[in-house]
Amino acid sequence: MLFDVTRSELASVFGDDRIATLPATAFPPAAADTEGARLLQTVGVPTGTLLLRQPDEHDGLLPLVQDVVCIEDFEDFEDFEDFEEAAGDWPVIGWLLNAHLALDPVSGKVHALDPAEETVQELHTDVSSLVRVTLRFQRLLEEFTFSGDEDDEEADFERLDGEVDRIRKETSSIDPLPFQDDETVWSVVGDEIAMGQRFKGNSPGARSLYG
Repeated sequence: MLFDVTRSELASVFGDDRIATLPATAFPPAAADTEGARLLQTVGVPTGTLLLRQPDEHDGLLPLVQDVVCIEDFEDFEDFEDFEEAAGDWPVIGWLLNAHLALDPVSGKVHALDPAEETVQELHTDVSSLVRVTLRFQRLLEEFTFSGDEDDEEADFERLDGEVDRIRKETSSIDPLPFQDDETVWSVVGDEIAMGQRFKGNSPGARSLYG
C-alpha cells in the first residue's frame, strides 16, 4: 500500500455509519482477493464526494466495465489496445463526478472512465491512494470553517485554497496520478472545493456560506 489507511482512522473522523464498504462476494474471482478489494471490504471510504457502487440486487455482484460502457468508445486512450483486452472484466467500484471508477486487479490501479467525454484516466496507483484522497477532501469539507465576516472573505478563500493545495502536494509526493494534470476528476473536485462548492448539510463551511 502506498498509504497507511485504517478503518479506525476513518471511524474516528466520520463514525462507522458514514463509512461505505463492499462485500467480498461482490467482486469477480480474479479481483476478490486483491489488496484493493480487501481494503474496500475492511477499511472502506467515507460517504459523500465519492460513491461506492452498489452490488446488483439479484446476483450480488459489482458490474464490470463492459457492462457500463462501450469500450470501443475509448479508442483515443493512448494504451487502448492493452485497455481493450483487459478492461472489460474490471469491476466498477464507484462513481466520482461523471466517471465510473474501475479496479484493475492485476496492477491494482484505479481508472476513471468518463463515457460522456470518452476518456480514461489512470486515477490512482492503488486503492489506498483512493481512500486517502477521499478521506482528506471529505474531512476538509466536514471541518473547514469560514470566518463569516465579509471583510475576511478573501482571506478565508485563500486559506481554503491553501488546504486544497496541500492535499494535492502531499498526495502527489507519493502518488502522482490523482493530480497529474488539471483535468483529472480529483483536480476538478479540488477546484470546486477551493471555490466554496461541495459544502453540504450542517458542516461549519455550509453554515458559514449559506447561513
